[in-house]
Amino acid sequence: MAAHAYSEIFLHFTWHTAENQPMLTGNVEAWVHDYLKNCCRQTSGVYFDDVGGTSDHIHLVARIEPQILISDFVQKLKGASSHDANEHFQSKVLQWQRGYGVVSFGRRNLPWVKEYVQNQRMHHTEETTVERLEAVAEMDDVVREESAEYGACPI
Repeated sequence: MAAHAYSEIFLHFTWHTAENQPMLTGNVEAWVHDYLKNCCRQTSGVYFDDVGGTSDHIHLVARIEPQILISDFVQKLKGASSHDANEHFQSKVLQWQRGYGVVSFGRRNLPWVKEYVQNQRMHHTEETTVERLEAVAEMDDVVREESAEYGACPI
């Protein structure tokens, strides 16, 4: 943590697959969730809490230290995960849309935010989603082609 700074920065992130295609299924979903968890755990200043989602989007909960630039963090997570997933599966199995959503919340809300992330399929099936935690920006554009510069966590 940054010297002489106390922080509690709890964040909920969400982003979608290209054109909302159901790319996060079966082995790909499990691999991507593990990959994102491991990237967060290997990134100095980031503390992983949970990951979940549906076949067309990700929800990620993490705490960050003040020196982490959110836009760089998300860009690197998205770029590295799609690049490495495509290499791992030796096929273009994953591509992300351009935008993302990020919402801050307090420590006392961590349990319900994690529960929300863990129960994404149920929330979408039963139409009990929380609009604030589902919002993303610029979903019409696809992330530029991933390159080797994004591979290899830690970020």
